[in-house]
Amino acid sequence: MSAVGRGGLLVVGMAVTVMLSCVDVGAEDLPVRPSIKASALYLVELKSGRVLLEKDATRRLPPASLTKLMTALVALEAATPEQVVRVDRRALVHRSSLKLRSGEQFLLRDLLTAMLVTSANDACEAIAWYVGGNAGRFVTLMNERARTLGLKNTHFANACGFDAPGHYSTAADLAKLTEQALQVPAISMMVRTITRDITSVDGARQVLLRSTNEMLLDPDVNGVKTGYTSKAGRCLIASMFKDGHRLLLVGLNVRDRWEQATSLLRYGQAVLRVGNE
Repeated sequence: MSAVGRGGLLVVGMAVTVMLSCVDVGAEDLPVRPSIKASALYLVELKSGRVLLEKDATRRLPPASLTKLMTALVALEAATPEQVVRVDRRALVHRSSLKLRSGEQFLLRDLLTAMLVTSANDACEAIAWYVGGNAGRFVTLMNERARTLGLKNTHFANACGFDAPGHYSTAADLAKLTEQALQVPAISMMVRTITRDITSVDGARQVLLRSTNEMLLDPDVNGVKTGYTSKAGRCLIASMFKDGHRLLLVGLNVRDRWEQATSLLRYGQAVLRVGNE
């Protein structure tokens, strides 16, 4: 056989080897990547830090009530859950299902629960006035905390997440914020709550809280927060623990929020499962 012939066979052999190698890798039953119907999205496995999916994760967008995770973090780093909060009349500027009244007293933990479970804006404002002395000072504390966390694309203009100039965050920043917030036991417990009663300190009023987060109907999901404004659209932070993995999903302006979040989290599980086989 000529040298050219032998060289040709060598090249063919190498090509076949490469093809077989590709077939072997493709034999793994990799999950089909779902389409992302959101303005921004970030899916990460927290223990390893492995990013499983992302779309425009550093794009600055309005975060709606996902903001309240920072409000909770700042409040619990400055005060204890058992402190009594007297509702300041100046905090009652937004309609809310909680319908707080000026002068009422609640434990801080109960107002935080109302804020995180039902997204009660009057509870949020009452917390901001109590901890910060006024709403503006509290927002300053929020932005200072964002800087210490390295949230370079986050800035707050209010404590509750209302659309406003200069009020923005990103999916990646919100994931980092959530990871920090979930290390606080009180917050971790509150964001997984489906229903709970809270009572004013004097016992005169009792309020039933129902979570806005339909993802909690999934037994593997343990939080975290929903949000909505006309500008932000429907937003969601969802946390799932299964098979030793901690998945965290952040979505901003998400269409078909519950269905898509479930699909994306299950995709993340499948990717991690294949990686462990």
